[in-house]
Amino acid sequence: MSHLSERPEKPAVGVALPHESAVLHVTGTALYTDDLIHRTKDVLHAYPVQVMKAHGRITKLDTEPALDVPGVVRVLTGADVPGVNDAGMKHDEPLFPDEVMFHGHAVAWVLGEDLEAARLGAAAVEVELDEQPALITLQDAMAADSYHGARPLMETGDIDAGFADSAHVFTGEFQFSGQEHFYLETHAALAQVDENGQIFIQSSTQHPSETQEIVSHVLGVPAHEVTVQCLRMGGGFGGKEMQPHGFAAVAALGAKLTGRPVRFRLNRTQDLTMSGKRHGFHASWRIGFDADGRIQALDATLTADGGWSLDLSEPVLARALCHIDNTYWIPNARVAGRIARTNTVSNTAFRGFGGPQGMLVIEDILGRVAPQLGLDPMELRERNFYRPGQGQTTPYGQPVTQAERISTVWHQVQENAGLADRRREIAAFNAAHPHTKRAIAVTGIKFGISFNLTAFNQGGALVLIYKDGSVLINHGGTEMGQGLHTKMIQVAATTLGIPLHKVRLAPTRTDKVPNTSATAASSGADLNGGAIKNACEQLRERLLQVAASQLGANASDVRIVEGVARALGSEKELAWDELVRTAYFQRVQLSAAGFYRTEGLHWDARTFRGSPFKYFAHGAAATEVEVDGFTGAYRIRRVDIVHDVGDSLSPLIDIGQVEGGFVQGAGWLTLEDLRWDTGDGPGRGRLQTQAASTYKLPSFSEMPEEFNVTLLENATEEGAVYGSKAVGEPPLMLAFSVREALRQAAAAFGPSGAGVELASPATPEAVYWAIEEARALRDTAAVDGHSVEALSGA
Repeated sequence: MSHLSERPEKPAVGVALPHESAVLHVTGTALYTDDLIHRTKDVLHAYPVQVMKAHGRITKLDTEPALDVPGVVRVLTGADVPGVNDAGMKHDEPLFPDEVMFHGHAVAWVLGEDLEAARLGAAAVEVELDEQPALITLQDAMAADSYHGARPLMETGDIDAGFADSAHVFTGEFQFSGQEHFYLETHAALAQVDENGQIFIQSSTQHPSETQEIVSHVLGVPAHEVTVQCLRMGGGFGGKEMQPHGFAAVAALGAKLTGRPVRFRLNRTQDLTMSGKRHGFHASWRIGFDADGRIQALDATLTADGGWSLDLSEPVLARALCHIDNTYWIPNARVAGRIARTNTVSNTAFRGFGGPQGMLVIEDILGRVAPQLGLDPMELRERNFYRPGQGQTTPYGQPVTQAERISTVWHQVQENAGLADRRREIAAFNAAHPHTKRAIAVTGIKFGISFNLTAFNQGGALVLIYKDGSVLINHGGTEMGQGLHTKMIQVAATTLGIPLHKVRLAPTRTDKVPNTSATAASSGADLNGGAIKNACEQLRERLLQVAASQLGANASDVRIVEGVARALGSEKELAWDELVRTAYFQRVQLSAAGFYRTEGLHWDARTFRGSPFKYFAHGAAATEVEVDGFTGAYRIRRVDIVHDVGDSLSPLIDIGQVEGGFVQGAGWLTLEDLRWDTGDGPGRGRLQTQAASTYKLPSFSEMPEEFNVTLLENATEEGAVYGSKAVGEPPLMLAFSVREALRQAAAAFGPSGAGVELASPATPEAVYWAIEEARALRDTAAVDGHSVEALSGA
């Protein structure tokens, strides 16, 4: 077992603990960024001047009327920016634009003594526009050849030979929607300036170091004059990885110019209309199978809807390409990617970061073609799994080293779900109920863990031991409710060999741990846990020397377990608090900076080849649904999941992440339907689903009636801290099983062996039209007497 993954005696990791702030959350005493204004004197409130047109050049921006509104202190415009007027890392997102690029684009910000004054001031600002044509949909952009950013191409094998060897070839298209993050806490920031002109920003951000970087270049000051802290977030899901930076810069600029604290918080409608979503995608594809239903070749083009600026669209697209194989070996492939530029919000990171979009394409293909191949969808999927010992690599060239886990979770979830018996029960139910159908589907996942950009795979930590034996840890990861801080406390306690109550965690801030990566890519525990472990090991080694001198033993023979140092073979012991005091009086350093970098990664973005991921996380889900034939309405009767988190650092946290990820994925695939006004009227480009009343989120009524989650046992990951694996993003894709079950239930209204197409999101309306497609196949088969294969074969 590797040094990184080995667990000591009586570790604090692996213990099922509640979230470290759970009590604060449920009692309402947890503080979030916007709560801090009540503890801050003389705060100004920022409010956006939004232009409700989708595209046009600004010909007039008159801020004078706003200054006549009582309580308005200042209006911020591009003329006030002392540094670079840009809020993005690609320098294509002007903080104060002279061209409106989407409906609701903010072109100026009003600072008021209270929020109402700022709102009235923003309404008084006069903006005139030279309107331009607007591209709202993916189809609009594709028809206009409107693209930006990189166009990656992933190739492996011989695509032409693969199709030549294929007994069956199918072609198709598939377009699916994005998703709104709908975190409970909207974007928020609070900026203050001290007597030296240094800026301190409280921000709801997943990437404090990048928020610091953007603010510093907007203000034209070095990074050491800007400190960013993230106390906690009320959800993020990727939506706060890139997009908080400009908002924090607005608050910082206001504070710098007025000398007063500036508070910024979007209301829900502003957040929905101004912030980016998960990228919607269009896929065109051609796939070939041999006579036994094994994939021979795949030729596909994925087009991501990037919105008006690049944001993170390039790495999102890259990860989509890297995950189009999912759990299936594709020996010959050519997959091209491109990013459409539309006049909508700039789409951004969302849990899975392109992986779900790539994987959905192949799962949709297999679900569609299985009936045409005369195969059960589960059988078709299993026939194409990566196999251990075959030397198989992904289409981008990374070996699949744990292929056996794909089959392990697949078979275990079927056993846990009692699949064989339940499929017979479902067949009997369907035969007896002409207007209601049930179905059960199983899908698996293989999700790569690490940032696509190798440089981001690093983490830092600062660990302090005080004279009384208490420990304070700082790390570069942010807490958005996912339990990262809980795990980090467990890692520190385990490494030092002390009880959990001895460890406290400080809020994430850039003057404690610099140059950190975003808490994203499911890598928070891997990177920051590795860094904390490194810092604690430095401290432990120093303390072992002190303990050895006190116990009369060699340092290599001393162990610290549950806060007591003992030498092997000796009954003498030294309590932790006494050990720390002794070390202090011996002038032993009791603080350490830790660092971790993920080893073994390499990636060539130009050739689209390499091993960008440290390991793969695996999982499988079996979902049973019931569908009403009159309305398309459905309910999820039961879900069984087996998921691979390695050796869990915190099982209660991980099970919660699996459950939450699955439900969020089910929301994306079945409920959450983003709609924009695509007409030619004055509201063109307006987001129509800009409230919870029009954008449907999963709630208690959509939860599975029975929900069973099992963490894979004996699953140590040698390459990660204490043998654990990432858990944040992979479970979301287990929800593919919901969509495939709905497809099969809809098809059950048709003749035996029928297959149907299913839109995404698979709303009740979409399911109803799939049912109608199945009924049409049944009616045609009844009239013509033809087989379903003859009707739907390629």
